Amino acid sequence: MPEDLSRFCCLNDHCPDHGRRGAGNLTVCARYGKDKQRRMLYCRSCKARFSERKGTPLFGSQLTEGQALSIFEHLADRNGVRATARPVKVNRNTVVRLARLAGDHARQLHDDLAALSPADP
Repeated sequence: MPEDLSRFCCLNDHCPDHGRRGAGNLTVCARYGKDKQRRMLYCRSCKARFSERKGTPLFGSQLTEGQALSIFEHLADRNGVRATARPVKVNRNTVVRLARLAGDHARQLHDDLAALSPADP
């Protein structure tokens, strides 16, 4: 059964399929990380390889998706940094770093989407 890669797109700026989700140009060329749970993607159009986490706040992080989600849920509930770090079993600096990266990522996404929004009538 082929893997669903419809939510991913090529991140290479020079690729003809750059930013096009579900274009059929991506395949999984390798797996890496603990228990090989992360995918390395390959673009058939430009021959680039990149992690499925590239372009996200989790790129370069050793956190599992569950840990990251738990951190975001605790922060959304207005828990402090230490009160978030304890139950998730991560260092408080990890919570701060992830919150800053996610905030920067959300700001950039907002600016990109707001630039494309239609003008007011």
